[in-house]
Amino acid sequence: MSLKTSNKVEQNRYELEVEVSAVDFSNAVDKVFKRNVKRISIPGFRKGKAPRAFIEKYYGENVFYEDAIKDVYPGALQDAIDEAGLDVINDNIDFDLINAGKDGLAFKAVVTVKPEVTIENYKGIEVKRKPVRVTKGDIDKEIERVRERNSRLVTVDGRVAESGDIVVFDFKGFIDGEPFAGGEAENYTLELGKGQFIPGFEDQLVGHKQGEEFDIDVTFPEAYQEASLAGKSAVFKIKLHEVKTRELPELDDEFVKDVSEFDTLDEYKESIKKQLKDLKQKESDIDADDQMIDKTVELLKAEIPEAMFENKVEDLIHDFAYKLKAQGLTLESYLKYTGMDADALKAQFWPQAERQVKLRLALDKIAELEGLSATAEEIEEKYKTLAEQYKMEVVQIKKIINEKDLLGDIAAEKAVDFLRENCVSK
Repeated sequence: MSLKTSNKVEQNRYELEVEVSAVDFSNAVDKVFKRNVKRISIPGFRKGKAPRAFIEKYYGENVFYEDAIKDVYPGALQDAIDEAGLDVINDNIDFDLINAGKDGLAFKAVVTVKPEVTIENYKGIEVKRKPVRVTKGDIDKEIERVRERNSRLVTVDGRVAESGDIVVFDFKGFIDGEPFAGGEAENYTLELGKGQFIPGFEDQLVGHKQGEEFDIDVTFPEAYQEASLAGKSAVFKIKLHEVKTRELPELDDEFVKDVSEFDTLDEYKESIKKQLKDLKQKESDIDADDQMIDKTVELLKAEIPEAMFENKVEDLIHDFAYKLKAQGLTLESYLKYTGMDADALKAQFWPQAERQVKLRLALDKIAELEGLSATAEEIEEKYKTLAEQYKMEVVQIKKIINEKDLLGDIAAEKAVDFLRENCVSK
């Protein structure tokens, strides 16, 4: 292979003219012939026994050229890209055949490259940190949450249901005096005040006692998921079987021993305070990072090819589909259930893709400007981490993940650390 010319034809687009020698192309044609000869029939020869020269005479001397070009083209183009020193977006390539024959192969390829990037004033980015304070109210709220989790349900007699109670009841719904599908249940359990039913339903359960039978009048929302019910008025006949309330455990040392490793309430409160402080610190750090990243992206100056955003959107959708599969759902089913089409899904992921592409370009440039790179030890450690994460052998991971990509990832991580170290907190 030889790179004949490399010319910039437009913003972020280069045209490469590439030549493959007669010997290399002939070898590629011979490989295609050997791969296909068993399936070829020529009059006068048994199937699969015809010499290459006879096959080419019968079908034309270029009979194997198309497959040979497909075989030799990717490697030849990559060699040319490397020789030209271009950082190419591989999914956006225009191929144009010049000639193919006994003299070899020649073609042109217009490739899209990553943009030229500039970024300034990235040292000393200002971020406004959220205060890390834990109040008595925060501690009390967490303790109440634990008490509720350890509460028991107690049936109450002689009083009406209140918001926060759990009720057990039968219901049957009617529209224009006729029952409708899905509008009936027995011994249904519902916690009042959670808004789990259509508006107005739970409010009308409040104020009734165990054993009462009564009607509830409601109107289904216009945007109700079942179109046949949307906007319609309904009457539900109710039979209230039981009213329950949550009985919370006493807040004392015995409670603490039951729910934690501590012996006293004071120790437990101190532990909760530390946990909440660590959590708030983490939230503050994440918020500061988000501010830092947003401002870094704003500092980036580049004419970014649309293809980079499109490729990232496809990556995000692929990851999303993989997560859906882990939940037993296909992407096609998800689109059907949500009423979305492929274009709407892409539009949903576009802002995230745009941010990620811009951020990576910014981090790559900062790593270059600050001389941040990965050591051999860091690369090996990263491979080991990935192998553990995906439960694979390191040698397998190395076959899947290119070392060049890993170098870039580590350098980008170091650029993030560099930005953090140089941030100014307000």
